[in-house]
Amino acid sequence: MPVTYETILADVADDICTITINRPDKLNALNTAMIRELIDAFDTADVDDGVRAIIVTGAGRAFCAGADLSTGGGTFDRDMRKDRPQVPKGPDGKPDLSHDNARDGGGRITLRIFNCRKPVIAAVNGAAVGIGVTMLLPMDVRIASNEARFGFVFSRRGIVPEAASSYFLPRIVGISQALAWCYSGRVFGAEEALAGGLVSRVVAADELMTTARALAHTFIDDTAPVSVALIRQMMWRMLGASHPMEAHRLESRAMFDRGRSADVKEGIASFLEKRPAHFTDTVSGQMPPLPWGDDPEFR
Repeated sequence: MPVTYETILADVADDICTITINRPDKLNALNTAMIRELIDAFDTADVDDGVRAIIVTGAGRAFCAGADLSTGGGTFDRDMRKDRPQVPKGPDGKPDLSHDNARDGGGRITLRIFNCRKPVIAAVNGAAVGIGVTMLLPMDVRIASNEARFGFVFSRRGIVPEAASSYFLPRIVGISQALAWCYSGRVFGAEEALAGGLVSRVVAADELMTTARALAHTFIDDTAPVSVALIRQMMWRMLGASHPMEAHRLESRAMFDRGRSADVKEGIASFLEKRPAHFTDTVSGQMPPLPWGDDPEFR
């Protein structure tokens, strides 16, 4: 970083990478270029040891008003989208949906965020609808402006929730709330999002980024980068564990690795000496190869 993009902005200051969705004239609607650029921005931030946390927000009045519908009724028809990979036909002449080209673009974004090794905070400044709300779900904390509005509007467009939201949303807000919002497809305000558990805080619009940056600093000041990276992956991945033994196995191996590290020696010494810690291990250099399990193939 810095990298020049067409649809987003990305900058780093005080160990925080701020990614701003930047199509304000289109209410930051998602297009194909934005899919690629958001993934690239997370790739870049993830390998930069100068980035300790990531904030995602929107430019102008919206966070992201959903998919760009400028192509009309063919927006979600892959056969009509020349800017997307075409799905090949199988031996029976029907689309081969096991093929990687059939993948939903929003899911590519959320899976990349899921795999991120840095804390991710959403600072929702305005409308977050469709992919604009589902891309928030794998982010660790969601803070909303009092001007934000949310909508899982898929049933009103004849489609279904995407971006792996049928995995994330019930885990965040519970199955009943998830279904109520998705069945109705209605748009709702920040206070309802707070009451339903979708966001953790609602603040005045002019306080949004200050609040998000202050929160980010609580994650990165006085903490060990490798510990934070491990915590993020351990917590998210254990949401799908079938038994606590999976967590015990993972935690035991992580404790074994970290127990021998320079960071743990520094962490204990700084505590005993009553001084701030100076952690030297980096995510790029000392992140252990723990058995997360292979990510499933798209099939």
